[in-house]
Amino acid sequence: QVQLEESGGGLVQAGGSLRLSCAASGRIFSINVMGWYRQAPGKQRELVATISSSGRTNYADSVKGRFTISRDNAKNTVSLQMNSLKPEDTAVYYCYAALRTSMTSALYDYWGQGTQVTVSS
Repeated sequence: QVQLEESGGGLVQAGGSLRLSCAASGRIFSINVMGWYRQAPGKQRELVATISSSGRTNYADSVKGRFTISRDNAKNTVSLQMNSLKPEDTAVYYCYAALRTSMTSALYDYWGQGTQVTVSS
């Protein structure tokens, strides 16, 4: 069984910063990609940022230059530093990991339960 536990959400004023963290635990053999998605009320879940095991990153255009994703492979953690936050960044943020639970298992997607980020204007 695998769990992704997020922390760091909250309420912040526009222009402020927040840092989200996520720790993966349980039966983990290897993690391929880790990242963050978000879902605002009435909208579909969308990619925010991902990072591969080698450190290659990918960002949504809307957050480039403001958000930075990082990862600690030894600790199975991923973080998202969010600066210059805007009201449109308000959403539930979900941690994501594509991982294997054994050497021979397929790659499966896992999700955290989500953490609320609210940016007031």
